[in-house]
Amino acid sequence: MIADLSTLVFAGALIFARLGAILMLLPGFGEGSIPPRIRLSFALLFALALGPMLASELPPQPEQPMAIAGLIMVEVIIGLMIGAVARMFMMASSVAGQVIGQQSGLAMAQFFDPSQGQQGALLSTFLNLTFILLLFVTNVHHLLLQAAQGSYMLFPIGEMPMVEDAVQWALQAFIDAFRIGVQMASPLIVFGLVFYFGLGILSRLMPQAQIFFIAMPSNIMAGMFIFAIALGSIATLWLSRIEQFAVEFR
Repeated sequence: MIADLSTLVFAGALIFARLGAILMLLPGFGEGSIPPRIRLSFALLFALALGPMLASELPPQPEQPMAIAGLIMVEVIIGLMIGAVARMFMMASSVAGQVIGQQSGLAMAQFFDPSQGQQGALLSTFLNLTFILLLFVTNVHHLLLQAAQGSYMLFPIGEMPMVEDAVQWALQAFIDAFRIGVQMASPLIVFGLVFYFGLGILSRLMPQAQIFFIAMPSNIMAGMFIFAIALGSIATLWLSRIEQFAVEFR
């Protein structure tokens, strides 16, 4: 009876170590505005739900306590790696928001961003909250949970992933997040180039007039109008990339 209980506790700790680390950073589930106790409770329930399905993949329980601790640490590292890579895609909204704010004249409008835990551009906060809302409305969060389960096929329990491959994977995700952020802000980038180029010509034609301050209201109005039109495409682009991340674990 004691041996069975010890094996059950070992299996539960091993599964919870990875799933808890993933859910602490996963977009939508690992937001700083969610209390840590709620996140840990959900991770525990999720681990209990997946336990019977993952029981056949668990290694035998080592006899040495240090070996058990080593297995748990490997699972925590794998979970943090997966969660951190998924969290990188939330950076795309910050990049897009900063660029859009600069092009529309709202770069100095700062607001507290709960997903970043610090002050950020107003449009960055808006995009972050919009993406989190769409994540749950479109049921993409189900794909992320399935990715957490599928990680056991890609990264078997107890096997440390190759450091070179993990670094390359994280680097590619960082590049994709920055590229997607620039792509989402591309309509405003084109508008900003044309608008400020026109202001430069006007300032040369009328050097005595304060063209920049006169045109600033028009810049903000036109920028917000273009942003409203492109918001659907921006959200679709981000959702498609986060879905692609989740499908990689199937």
